[in-house]
Order: sequence, then structure tokens, then C-alpha cells
Amino acid sequence: MSRFLSLAPIAACLLLSMPLFAADTAKGDIAAGHELAYTCHGCHGVTGYKNAYPNYHVPRITGQNYDYLVNALTEYKKGERAHPTMRAQGESLSDADIRNLSAYLASLNDAAH
Repeated sequence: MSRFLSLAPIAACLLLSMPLFAADTAKGDIAAGHELAYTCHGCHGVTGYKNAYPNYHVPRITGQNYDYLVNALTEYKKGERAHPTMRAQGESLSDADIRNLSAYLASLNDAAH
């Protein structure tokens, strides 16, 4: 019985820390997001490339907040945002794709990309 009691605090710490690890993995797979990001570069990614300006303001997405990216892509997917190109992009992504792509983009340093 005393052996069980001595292990109880360790077990409690492990159980209580599980949501922390789950939150990190729920944010998506950066490597999988890298595979999806090729389509973003035409408008958002090439340094010095002026693809859509001045017709559309093309926002910075590298180094952007993860939750912002997930929300924006989800809203495009649901049709809650109106940009036709981004709506088509959003509709082509699964929820896991959105998390993975957002994790990858959020991991980048904007100055380097």
C-alpha cells in the first residue's frame, strides 16, 4: 500500500500533464503543412514578388499567429469570408490540413521568407 501511495503523486502529475501534450499535437504537423504550403507561395510567399498588388492586399502569412490562420482558413472553407481564390483554397482543405498548414506557416520567421 505504501508503494502505491509513493507512486500516486507521479501518476497524478503525468495524468495532469497529458492535456498539455495533446494541445501541442492538436496544433498540427509542421512537416505535413510544409507539403501543403506550395500553393500559398504564388500570392503570399516570394520575397519581392508583387503578384496581386494593387488589386488585392495580400497579407503576410509567414510567422502569423496559429489560431488566426486556423480561423481564417476555416472561415474561407465555410464561405464566411468572400475572397474567391481563398474560398476555393479553404474548401480544398480538410480540418487536419488547415491545422497542419497553419502550424507550418506559424513556425516560419517572416523576415526569412
